[in-house]
Amino acid sequence: MQLLISNDDGVHAEGLSHLVQQLTKDHQVTVIAPDRDLSGASNSLTLSRPVRVIPQENGFFGIDGTPADCVHLGINGALDITPDMVVSGINHGANLGDDVLYSGTVAAAMEGRYLAHHAMAVSLVGKVHFTAAAKVARQLMTGIQNLDLPPRCIINVNVPDLPYDQIKGIKVTRLGSREIGASAIDAKDPRGHQCFWIGPVGKVKDASEGTDFHAIEHGYVSVTPLSPDMACHGAFDTVTHWLRGTF
Repeated sequence: MQLLISNDDGVHAEGLSHLVQQLTKDHQVTVIAPDRDLSGASNSLTLSRPVRVIPQENGFFGIDGTPADCVHLGINGALDITPDMVVSGINHGANLGDDVLYSGTVAAAMEGRYLAHHAMAVSLVGKVHFTAAAKVARQLMTGIQNLDLPPRCIINVNVPDLPYDQIKGIKVTRLGSREIGASAIDAKDPRGHQCFWIGPVGKVKDASEGTDFHAIEHGYVSVTPLSPDMACHGAFDTVTHWLRGTF
């Protein structure tokens, strides 16, 4: 297949390099990634200015924009390619539970939801065993052309930070959840103005069996199907009843 590969850690990130090394063994690859670390960019697009495409010495393309910008441009004619599928990663850290709401890695994959084959986001729950995570990604690509999911569904993959031969297997999971994040960190800028650092993510709240957190904790790769449909379908009857009493 013709793969469009992106990430949110930047065009020079170690995880991206490992992913490309593995997937070029079986596929044609074009890499379009942010020119810097844009972790936490989520699904944002750059609409207030033009975005530059900057060729890199290694054949990759750097974008002075977001992960979603990278894939949006890649599938909408910025380069002379026609991708079959988007693969995003390998993220330097987990994208589990609520993390997917903020993740630029997941967002890059989600921007590829229009293509013929379901996009995949890959994250390493740690920062050591990128080779193992890349091998898992290559393994998951086997037969993905026959994967039949609902339209616009993507696959979110998290790999435990273990050597490849110590990974116990793969589990299909649902998203776990976290508690509210830690308090913002108060600081002063060089001119004495008050500013804040975003605090650490919240502690794990739901890591019960069947969640992505549980799979990782027990040494398994977590594979979670995700959809851009964020409607809370289970609340429709309740909201309908509420509206009848309001208007």
